[in-house]
Amino acid sequence: MSAVRSAADVAAAERNALADLFLERGPDEPTLCGEWTTNDLLAHLVVRERRPDAAPGIMIPPLAFWTERVQSQAARRDFGANVALIRSGPPSWSPMALPFLAGVDVQEYFIHHEDVRRAVDGWSPRPPDPDRDALLWRQLGMLGRLAFRAGPVGVTLQAPDGREHAVKSGPRTVTIVGEPDELVMFASGRDECVVAWQGEPADVASVQATDRGL
Repeated sequence: MSAVRSAADVAAAERNALADLFLERGPDEPTLCGEWTTNDLLAHLVVRERRPDAAPGIMIPPLAFWTERVQSQAARRDFGANVALIRSGPPSWSPMALPFLAGVDVQEYFIHHEDVRRAVDGWSPRPPDPDRDALLWRQLGMLGRLAFRAGPVGVTLQAPDGREHAVKSGPRTVTIVGEPDELVMFASGRDECVVAWQGEPADVASVQATDRGL
């Protein structure tokens, strides 16, 4: 039996796979991040890890102007050099280098890896990865509570083996069934995912239409 990989090892694997995909696709390809190209997404990741002064604006709208300015500057740098920065990981002085944030990196890099993979026709889910999927499942409860907090009905996220995260209570419940990685993609606002639905059609439609942006 193979040893269970740590969160840091899984995050590094996702980071390297995304770096390889960036180099394969180039800077001008689409992503699932709205109008962002691969170059824009890469600049976002560089800022997240190497500009702590600008990172808060990723989540705090009043500070977004500064994040956008710094990210625009990062996007003008050489694409290959930015890929090398991401591949090398955050510098030791970066808050993102703190060991307890490795699990957050797994989710971040998995989602953005898929943002590039799934932005073109013909994509399919990657094979299951027990270590990665266990870490994604662990974080799915919090992600789901944030994503569906404003939804009109209850929401339960269910893995094929029956495990559940009840992330929103309500008068009726919609259950979304899928592998942990697919549920993470849907909960993070992406529609390019493979999930099944249980619930009244009108309730399912309401959940599908919920703004899942964080």
